[in-house]
Amino acid sequence: MFTGIIEEIGSVIEFSKFSNGAGLKIRCNTILDDIKVGDSISINGCCQTVTSFGDNFFTADVSDETLKVTTFVNMKSGDRVNLERALTPSARMGGHIVQGHVDCKGRLINIEKLSDFYNMSFEVDNEYTKYIVQKGSIAVNGVSLTIADVTGNVFKTAVIPHTYLNTTLSVIKNGDFVNIETDILGRYIEKLLSTGNNNSRISESFLIENGFM
Repeated sequence: MFTGIIEEIGSVIEFSKFSNGAGLKIRCNTILDDIKVGDSISINGCCQTVTSFGDNFFTADVSDETLKVTTFVNMKSGDRVNLERALTPSARMGGHIVQGHVDCKGRLINIEKLSDFYNMSFEVDNEYTKYIVQKGSIAVNGVSLTIADVTGNVFKTAVIPHTYLNTTLSVIKNGDFVNIETDILGRYIEKLLSTGNNNSRISESFLIENGFM
């Protein structure tokens, strides 16, 4: 589990596709502190398991399913990636709950530089818009962001300079695809409301009254 607060920007040393997956080697420094084989690291918002590591790198095996769902399928040497180690019980929850389980790919369709922040608009498939709400949370390439506005299948985020400059949001351009993970709370709420369990205290009116909808 992650928070969406990026610790370091790494770079791809090697990305090798196999018949049923791929091998990935990432150059990095900060996130190697206390790392061990088997640990989870978020790479552009996708949870991956460390298979080996050295003084300035770690490796991971990428499944075929991950290649199908994420932007990893187009990854190449030299690409910059957002990195975050898995959350520890004592860590501050600076962003929101991010599982590292990417829902879909989105596409940057507009970026507007204002005096002190950036407005970035992303387009997603219609089936995922029900999980995207104004003032809600979303992870874009693993970065925890707040949704400022939603129109159809397009959502807008207001990105502060620190986040923009210290993540790969600063290098993507219009038309580029990104990994999207919607807020897991929305999925649990959907499940609870669709079960038809009359004994549950969770209802649409309860969620509205308590500020969830």
